[in-house]
Order: sequence, then structure tokens, then C-alpha cells
Amino acid sequence: MARYLEAKCQLCRRCGDKLMLKGNRCLTPKCVMERKHKTVVSSRGRRKRISEHGVQLIEKQKARYTYGLFERQFKRFYAESARQPGITGDNLKVMLERRLDNVAYRLGFADSRAQARQLVLHGHIMVNGHRVNVPSCLINEGDTVACREASIKREYFKKLAEEIKSKTIPSWLILDREKLVGQVVAMPIPDETIAKFDGKSIVEYYSR
Repeated sequence: MARYLEAKCQLCRRCGDKLMLKGNRCLTPKCVMERKHKTVVSSRGRRKRISEHGVQLIEKQKARYTYGLFERQFKRFYAESARQPGITGDNLKVMLERRLDNVAYRLGFADSRAQARQLVLHGHIMVNGHRVNVPSCLINEGDTVACREASIKREYFKKLAEEIKSKTIPSWLILDREKLVGQVVAMPIPDETIAKFDGKSIVEYYSR
């Protein structure tokens, strides 16, 4: 996941959709997408018409912003998805969901993917008993993802142990909420991803 220096809310407004880049804050009235004047209009007051290519670009940017990838990183994920058998758009969704920072987020270890990325970079996340600090590491079926035992003593994880009890975990993951240990029991399901982007439009964008 790449680091963005600009305001995250600006990315949501640019795509015209709530991308949940700030975690729980996006569910409050403070979210910019909950405010008025969400419709993009021209200087004459008319709604701007977006071309087909523009729609495809927006969908690609939604995926990039959601998972926090630079263009080169995202294009590499797309190229790998295209080489795999099956539907390229679905393959892309599965690959993005398998990123370690996303798995940590989906297990409830963080409120946003950006926060999960920091946990990984700082060495708080273990994969199969080994500390991994690479957010883009792809997790496989059967892998265990856990909070490092030494890190659990920190105040953040003590608070997390209480908050995680109310979080919803996707069906392809299981979580021991007491020990903060998760396991990938199956590959991610494309239809169950919470990211708001159309894989077909992304394929059309790169196929033009």
C-alpha cells in the first residue's frame, strides 16, 4: 500500500464514491461524501457528462485508492491477474484481497487499510509464526495471520481485544478473538469483497 500525502477525502470526491479510506470516520457525518453538493456540475450549472473511457478510469482509480497502490504496482497486479485462468476482473479482486495489509484489515486488526499497513511495516503482524513487514505479501489458503505476542501487551492491542469482538469477519477467514490469531480457510470470494469497483471496466481500460 502506497503512502498518499494529499487528503484522503479528496480521493473519494474525485471518484464520487465513499471508499472507506479513513475507517470508522467514514461512517460519521464528518465524512465529506455525506455532505451536500456531492453532484459534479459545470460552470453553467449542468451535470458533466463522463465518457466511457472516463468511467473506466474512475473504476481503475477506485481500486487503486481503496488498496493504496501506485499506478505501477496496480498495473503489475493487473498483469498477473490477466495471466491466470478465469475472469481477469475477478482474479484481480482476489489478488488484492490476498495482500497482507488487507487481510490484517479484514481480520479487524485495524480500522483502515492504511492503519493495517502501518502495523505490518512496524513488525506487529506474524504470518505462519514469522514476522513479516511487507504489506504486499500475498497470503495463501491455510496461512495464519496473527498479532505478534510481544505487541499484544501494547495499549493499542489491549483496546483492540475489546473492539474486535463486535467486528464482522468475511467467510474466507476465521479469527480467534481472544488470541488475535486469524487463518485463511479459503481463497477470497470476488462477490464478497467490500471494495467498490467494477473489475470488468478495469479490464476494458487496460484493453483499449
